Amino acid sequence: MLRSVAVLTLDGVAPFEVGVLAEVFGTDRTADGLPGYRFDLCSPQGAPVRTTAGFGLVPTADLDAIDRADLVAVPAHHGTEAPAEVREALRRAADRGAHLFSVCTGAYLLGEAGLLDGRECTTHWRHVDELQRRNPSARVRCNSLYVQDGRLLTSAGTAAGIDACLHLVRQEHGSAVATRLARRMVVPPHRDGGQAQYIEAPIPKAPEAPTLEPVLEWLMERLDQQFTVDELAARAGMAPRTFARRFRAETGTTPHDWLTGQRVLLARRLLEDTGLSVEAVAEQAGFGDAAALRHHFTRRVGATPHTYRTTFRDRAPAG
Repeated sequence: MLRSVAVLTLDGVAPFEVGVLAEVFGTDRTADGLPGYRFDLCSPQGAPVRTTAGFGLVPTADLDAIDRADLVAVPAHHGTEAPAEVREALRRAADRGAHLFSVCTGAYLLGEAGLLDGRECTTHWRHVDELQRRNPSARVRCNSLYVQDGRLLTSAGTAAGIDACLHLVRQEHGSAVATRLARRMVVPPHRDGGQAQYIEAPIPKAPEAPTLEPVLEWLMERLDQQFTVDELAARAGMAPRTFARRFRAETGTTPHDWLTGQRVLLARRLLEDTGLSVEAVAEQAGFGDAAALRHHFTRRVGATPHTYRTTFRDRAPAG
């Protein structure tokens, strides 16, 4: 049973993510029949730390708190590397079976301790590439709110940390307790970890592809049109098999998969920024009809076009 929580703080800690952890685990709600926890903010030697907002925090404990906690939580840190003593404390916590939980870029510190090797994990969509670069053997899921791998729980940024906290409470204390806690916090009681992060979708552009760049740029201007591999190969002045091999070598995927990805990106922009019907978005993005758009969009984004648009309705102008 989860009874004690240690939150690691170093210089560069993000105050919102600390606040999320304090709201869930550090606020005494036992009078309401909810679980209570021993809650410590800790740092090396218990020294004060400076947040990204410029103000300081005074921890309540040193790193010994990590050695006795059932849950060790690492909020987002920016521009911070884990000192050797922190890495060792995190490894000791993992070795004795404590829950390890990161919010946003807190995953970087877990990675520096070697705790992401071969494990599934996630972080904010802006940082997934860097997390993968730093931890090449980790299985980074780029579009999840939170990911659990055994006693390792990692989450994306900001509100996704609340979702992951409630997931852990639900797992440890049951759905009724998690729902009551969510009601007190005025947040949704449950968002599945596999739900998509609504990441920024840049306007598609051709990737760096020394041989095929002219063809890719030409395609980017004609995503609403249909082309066969033979037609694209002819435009590139290659045999179809040579074109297919060169395409994979320079883009890392097949022509069909690349085109589908670019069309989904374009569809996202149209859903966010215009009032076009789903049918019209499907046509302009090159999917032909709404059914094909829904199939590919849901598969890659994790939400239907309608659900995705609803999220951005306040941003989308009419017409």
